[in-house]
Amino acid sequence: MVNRMDPWSTLKYPYLTEKSISLVEKGNKIVFIVDRKATKEQIKEAFEKVFDVKVESVNTLISLNGEKKAYIKLKPEYKAGDVAVKLGLI
Repeated sequence: MVNRMDPWSTLKYPYLTEKSISLVEKGNKIVFIVDRKATKEQIKEAFEKVFDVKVESVNTLISLNGEKKAYIKLKPEYKAGDVAVKLGLI
């Protein structure tokens, strides 16, 4: 079971590729590698708690190497670019 107290046990680290950076700019999305057992609701709660933003939707997929990626789309009043800057991605 994923620890509900520590959001960083759910959110592992941001996923950095050219494509994921373009999603920040074009789609207001941030891509994170997350715990494989985490539900979309847990990912949403953890992300909102850590970055003080509102999440519109979470899409997940398991990559070929077994990692779970979460595509986290922020509500329009929040900017993924601001979160990316906080993380030092941009």
